[in-house]
Amino acid sequence: MTEPLTILVTRPEPGGSATADLLRARGHVPVLSPCLDIEALPASLPYTCDAIVIASAQALPGLPAAWRAIPLFAVGDATAARARDMGFITVESASGTARDLAKLVARKLPPRAAIVLPCGAGHSLELTAALRTAGFRVTRRVVYRSRPAERLAAAAIAALAAEAVDRVMIFSPATARRFVSLIDHESLAGTLRRAIAIAISPAAAAPLTRLPFHAIRAAISPDQDHMLAILP
Repeated sequence: MTEPLTILVTRPEPGGSATADLLRARGHVPVLSPCLDIEALPASLPYTCDAIVIASAQALPGLPAAWRAIPLFAVGDATAARARDMGFITVESASGTARDLAKLVARKLPPRAAIVLPCGAGHSLELTAALRTAGFRVTRRVVYRSRPAERLAAAAIAALAAEAVDRVMIFSPATARRFVSLIDHESLAGTLRRAIAIAISPAAAAPLTRLPFHAIRAAISPDQDHMLAILP
């Protein structure tokens, strides 16, 4: 049996608490300290469409209840599961990257299908371009934006100062960059020498090389399940 680990979870809400609950159920000790805050934004959405394409679960809360019967394509299994929990009836997962998501949509939808792509500010631009190149009519709408957290949570600072953190989970490149800044601000870099960073992708791992982690591991596929696989 794997020894319990103290794991710093930097994921924004509501995903951060869900990850913490999952870690707790596995016998670990999560310390939640989101490095980004998510702000919902009002958006003018079409009355209907042929399909919804989602590259981040953060976009789901902004969708109207009337859309629950519209087919939804999600980038990964966790996002797909959250969509189902919210009541979406027909949900398919690309189980991979935005590129995999574009390929899935191209296989499943007829040419010229009308797609709505809700996303965060500055996100999903390449995905939108890929879908339009494939011949789909894509309406991209910004339904949220992320803001850097002002500081680490008090519990996280205490755990780091005590050098009690075994793992740090990083879910995006933006989170990684903010985590580095917050660690520098608190002068806590030296407390990470025995900790291992668990990044969702090589892109999320790259900014972390500025910190003296014992090791940095990147998931082979950008989703939580593959991050959990490299925790031990």
